[in-house]
Amino acid sequence: MTPVRVLLVDDQALFREALGTLLATHDGIDVAGEAGNGEEALRQAASVRPDVVLMDLRMPVLDGVAATRRLRLEHPSVQVIALTTFDDDEDVFAALRAGAVGYLLKDVSSARLIEAVLAAARGESVLQPSVAAKVVARFAQLPEPAPRALVVPLSEREREVLRQLADGRSNREIAAKLFLAEGTVKNHVTNLLGKLGARDRTQAALRARDLGLL
Repeated sequence: MTPVRVLLVDDQALFREALGTLLATHDGIDVAGEAGNGEEALRQAASVRPDVVLMDLRMPVLDGVAATRRLRLEHPSVQVIALTTFDDDEDVFAALRAGAVGYLLKDVSSARLIEAVLAAARGESVLQPSVAAKVVARFAQLPEPAPRALVVPLSEREREVLRQLADGRSNREIAAKLFLAEGTVKNHVTNLLGKLGARDRTQAALRARDLGLL
């Protein structure tokens, strides 16, 4: 198996050295280069062609968020993991919006860090538990998306059947009410479920109400 090529980006030389020594203990990881700021990281990435970049966020010259954004544009196959001391919301969401596939704090265990690098190389997302909680909380605050309009509109007869179905009537009762054969009503109900993207009659009625069809 070809080792995962990793570029280390941090403005603290001692931390880069310790990190490189740690990662080099794993046969599946090759520390391909180091950089002390975002600009240097971009030059190194063009030269060493890493699979994964471990990116500090707060650095001189060019910060990690800006460097991540440019890396994703110039080298879209490179996966970036933010590795930082801070987990405030501004840093977290700025890094993820810039294209980072992961966000870890520098107190992460060595085993978790190695696992994260290998996972990122496979295209998987890796988040510190506290960061994952922030992401989930942010999504929970987003408004519900507006229901999409039907791709195929309902016929007038299907609307009549839908109104009866929403009132809880069975196929037999709908047939009697609309003077239709029970088999015809069954066909209309099947068509309604398909057009509404519903798995059953109850879901069809709920979706119809969301769409303003009732």
